[in-house]
Amino acid sequence: MPSETLIRDWLIERVAEYLERSPADIDPSAMLAEYGMDSVYAISLCGDIEAEYDLDVEPTLAWTHPTIHAIAAHLGERVGDRVPPDQPTPTDLLRSPDQPTPTDLLRSPDQPTPTDLLRSPDQPTPTDLPALPDRPTPA
Repeated sequence: MPSETLIRDWLIERVAEYLERSPADIDPSAMLAEYGMDSVYAISLCGDIEAEYDLDVEPTLAWTHPTIHAIAAHLGERVGDRVPPDQPTPTDLLRSPDQPTPTDLLRSPDQPTPTDLLRSPDQPTPTDLPALPDRPTPA
C-alpha cells in the first residue's frame, strides 16, 4: 500500500503536469485554487486518483481537501483501510477452499453465456464474417 508520502509525491507530479510546471514549483501546502486549478483540472485529478489507487472519490475532493497535503492525508487513510490484495477478505475466511463461489452456483458448465443467448443459431460469429473490402480513395 502506498504511504501518504508516496501519494503526496504522485499528486505533486500530477498537478505539475496539469499546470505545465516543474514539480519543484508545486508547494503541497498551497491551496490548489492559488495555482489556477479550475473545475476541469479538479475533476480530471479525481479521475486520475480513481485510476491510480482504485478508489471512488467525490468530484468535490479538491474543494473539501484544498491542498495536496490534505488530499494525500485523506487518500492515505482511505487506502490504509483497504484489505491488501494478498490478504483474504472476511468472505474468503468464511468459505472453505472446496466450496463453490456464488457465480459457480448460478451457471452450470453446459449453460450458454449471455452473449450466446442474444445470438440466433443461424447468426454468424464475428470470426465467421468476411473481411470488409478496401474502400476506394476519393479522387
